[in-house]
Amino acid sequence: MKLIRGLTHLEPFEKGCVLTIGNFDGLHLGHLAVIKKLAERGQKLDLPVVVMVFEPQPLEYFLGDNAPSRLMRLREKVIEFSKLPVNNLLIVSFNRAFANGDAEQFIEDILFKKLNVKYLVIGDDFHFGKARRGNFGLLKEKGKDYGFSVEDTGSCYIEGQRVSSTLIRDALGEGDLAQAKLLLGRNYSICGRIAHGDKRGRTLGYPTANIRMFRKNTPINGVFAVTMTGIEGHEYEGVANVGTRPTFSGGSKVILETHLFDFNKEIYGCYVEVHFKQKIRDEMHFQSLEQLQAQIIKDVLSAKKIFAEIKKL
Repeated sequence: MKLIRGLTHLEPFEKGCVLTIGNFDGLHLGHLAVIKKLAERGQKLDLPVVVMVFEPQPLEYFLGDNAPSRLMRLREKVIEFSKLPVNNLLIVSFNRAFANGDAEQFIEDILFKKLNVKYLVIGDDFHFGKARRGNFGLLKEKGKDYGFSVEDTGSCYIEGQRVSSTLIRDALGEGDLAQAKLLLGRNYSICGRIAHGDKRGRTLGYPTANIRMFRKNTPINGVFAVTMTGIEGHEYEGVANVGTRPTFSGGSKVILETHLFDFNKEIYGCYVEVHFKQKIRDEMHFQSLEQLQAQIIKDVLSAKKIFAEIKKL
């Protein structure tokens, strides 16, 4: 998969392409259905499959810190897209110029002249350009002029529910990891590089592998039974805390701390993926380190019990 960062680095697709546009936050089963449909059309037309995503996501631009929490960071999104039948991932900077741009000009300059789109899959609620003038209807109309067809992404339903990033975000916020997994098609996970922490977990007898989240709000919070991959091809079981560690600092920086069972290796700098299996409890403030240590012991036992139950299935 080729990664194209920004419209300025976009070279014309002389033979054309098939395209879809969106946030694709979480790359859930609904998104995968769209990519499958697009890839099938690309194969039929013998054209490359192109996906256009925005960075930051539009609501993050408009709402800032009040925007809904992301299901995945950009790097995680790129990694997941690389596993799919996508030839080019185009990352468009969503800024004032883009938000206030002329919708018709975008269609002519980017979709027609640069991408030479032959087939476009887009949500019927998609809007773009100044005053949100760009929409599904305008794309259909201009598609007739520029020679490309436009199709609605459609909706993906599981157990009577329309799969969406919002629904997954709500499930994670409620601690319903099973529901999130059902809609994602996989366990919810977070990727990142192991960084040095303050070593407090080590002094408590439970060393942790720390990942800085680089965000102020996350879809999940609390203590979880997890597995970690990305270390020498193995999957390790453990217990993780996602939050601001109120017992120590009560700050605003969110950190993912994972204690792996029966593990004693230096993994600083490793890029890993933490897979969330089941929620144990919400994050709590403790009056003393002794109380915290006693709770950690209970959390470890709870996580090990969860994994024992999973292995029976």
